[in-house]
Amino acid sequence: MGFLEFIFGTKKRQVQEFLDNGAIILDVRTQREWENGHLENAMHIPLKDLNTRVDEVKKLKKPIITCCESGARSAKAAKFLNLNNIEATNGGGWIKLSRL
Repeated sequence: MGFLEFIFGTKKRQVQEFLDNGAIILDVRTQREWENGHLENAMHIPLKDLNTRVDEVKKLKKPIITCCESGARSAKAAKFLNLNNIEATNGGGWIKLSRL
């Protein structure tokens, strides 16, 4: 097993574990990006709005998998959610996440 396969395999297992525990997928892309396509049943809160809507996420009482276009914004969102006592992981890009 190569290093990259190990890293991405670990991430895939973590995302699957979250899904198995009833996680909600949170798409943090812009409204325009969302309208151009998104995962079915995903929740949408743009990253710029997450700070003011964090209580909405807390009320879900579910683990969260964040996603965006490439994984950069979703990494920021997952970190922010974790700092706010919400179990979250970065799922990366939404298209790649859809292939799990």
